[in-house]
Amino acid sequence: MALPEYYGDEPDQEPEPREPEVSKRSRGVALALCLVGGWCGLHRFYMGKTNTALAMIPTFGGFGIWWFYDLVLLGAGEFRDSDDLPVRRWDVEQSSARRELNPRAERRVLELEEQMDGLRQQVSDLAERVDFAERMLAKHRSLELGPGSQGRSAPPSS
Repeated sequence: MALPEYYGDEPDQEPEPREPEVSKRSRGVALALCLVGGWCGLHRFYMGKTNTALAMIPTFGGFGIWWFYDLVLLGAGEFRDSDDLPVRRWDVEQSSARRELNPRAERRVLELEEQMDGLRQQVSDLAERVDFAERMLAKHRSLELGPGSQGRSAPPSS
């Protein structure tokens, strides 16, 4: 005879409390876009709501009313993105800004960095040579003109 499941060996596990899902888009960026170009729906383009953003352009943000309403919602953290998730995070997510490179791309980046380092070294060497050549030419000119001339050309002899 099998035991019912509620007599199992494992104690009852309570589900882990999950954080409510919020949008990955930045509330700060959206608020800045709303302040600067809210009348033409820049913040709605950022949120992925292109249809309503396009509707805001000819109406100048719903004659300012729609724009102001979105501004209040963004400030309160109640504005929702195209996935119907609330936009509450102020920071910009780092993982979306920096993508992981595949091994081939990473190898190519390392090769390019090595080439750039080589070019920097060559330019530095070239700059030292040009500087040395300029100092030698200046010294040669000062010897040709004589000690008393100090950069003036010698008067023509008659």
